[in-house]
Amino acid sequence: MRAVRYAGFGAEPEVVEVDRPTCPPRGAVVRVRATGLCRSDWHAWMGHDDTVRLPHVPGHEFAGEVIELGSEVSPDSGWAVGDRVTAPFISACGRCSQCRSGNEQVCDAQEQPGFTYWGSFAEEVIVHEAEINLVRLPDALGFVEAASLGCRFATAYRAVVTRGRLQPGERIAVHGCGGVGLSAIMIAVAAGVETYGVDVSDAALQAVEKLGAIPVQGGEGAAERVREVSEGGVELSIDAFGSIETSLASVRSLRKRGRHVQIGLMTGDAALAAMPMDALIAGELELLGSHGMTVREYPEMLGAVASGAFRPIELVGRTIRLDDVPAALAAMGTGGGGSGMTVVELV
Repeated sequence: MRAVRYAGFGAEPEVVEVDRPTCPPRGAVVRVRATGLCRSDWHAWMGHDDTVRLPHVPGHEFAGEVIELGSEVSPDSGWAVGDRVTAPFISACGRCSQCRSGNEQVCDAQEQPGFTYWGSFAEEVIVHEAEINLVRLPDALGFVEAASLGCRFATAYRAVVTRGRLQPGERIAVHGCGGVGLSAIMIAVAAGVETYGVDVSDAALQAVEKLGAIPVQGGEGAAERVREVSEGGVELSIDAFGSIETSLASVRSLRKRGRHVQIGLMTGDAALAAMPMDALIAGELELLGSHGMTVREYPEMLGAVASGAFRPIELVGRTIRLDDVPAALAAMGTGGGGSGMTVVELV
C-alpha cells in the first residue's frame, strides 16, 4: 500500500510503498478514505513526542471502512467488514484502572495511531481493541467531515463541554484559531454564549467572524484586549495553539474564578515557570488539561453534527491528496498551512 513515511525527525517525508498492516487479534484494519493533517503530526515529525519510533508513518484523524476484523473480535460485537467508521486518536485498552473508571481518553496503556504505531497517512490503518474504539458513522456524514471530527473537533468538544463546563451566560475566549480553535468557537457559538477568537492571522480572524464570534487581535497585549472587550475578562479561556505566549494570554484573559483549558501541545517546563501563580491564587483560577474524547461521548457530538447544530465541514479549509502531504506537513512549521483544517482524501 502507499503511505507517507519519514526516516528521521525533520527529514523530508516521502510517499512510498509499504507492507499492509497485520490485523491484531482484537483489532481491525480500516481502509482510509480521509484523514486530517494536524499540528500534532508536525510535532511528531519534529521529534517532540518520545513515543515515535523511526521510520514512521504519521496521521491520527481518519475515517473509512472496515476491511478486516481480528480473530478475537466477537461475532456479537455488531461490527462487520464494510462498516463506515472513525475512531478516537486514543486507542484505549479497556482493562486498566482509567478505562474501568470510564476515562479511556487517559488510558494507562493507550496506543495512538501516528505516534505509538504507524498512522493514517496511508491507504490502511489499524484500530486496536476494535470493540472498544471503533465509532460508527451516521450514513449522512461524509468521510471528509468525519475525518475533521477525529482529533480537533472531538478534542474541542470535550474541552468546551466536559472539561471547560461552559454554562449559559458565560463568556469564552479561544486563543489560536486553527482547526481545533475554530472547532471550539463553532461549539461555543452554537451554545449561544459570547465568544472571542484570538489570533495573529487576518485570515483566521476573518474565519472567527464568519462563525459568529468576535475577533480579537493576538500577539502582545492580547489578554488586555480580551479583558477590555469582555468588560473584565471571560469565565472560560482555551489555548488551542500551544505556546508560552498563547497559554499565558489565555490565563490572563480570565476573570476571577475563571477556567483555563490547555489543548495545544507544549514542550518543556518554560510555560509552567512563567505562569502567573499570584493571579492563579488571588483569583482562584483553574488550570485544566484536555486530551481527546471518549467513545461514549461521540454519539452526542455526532448527533449534533447530523442534526446540523454543528457543521464541521465548514472548518475544512482545503482537501489535498496523499502526494501533497510531505509539503503540507513541512508548511505547518512556517505558518503556511492556511486557515481551517486540511484533510487528505484517499480514493
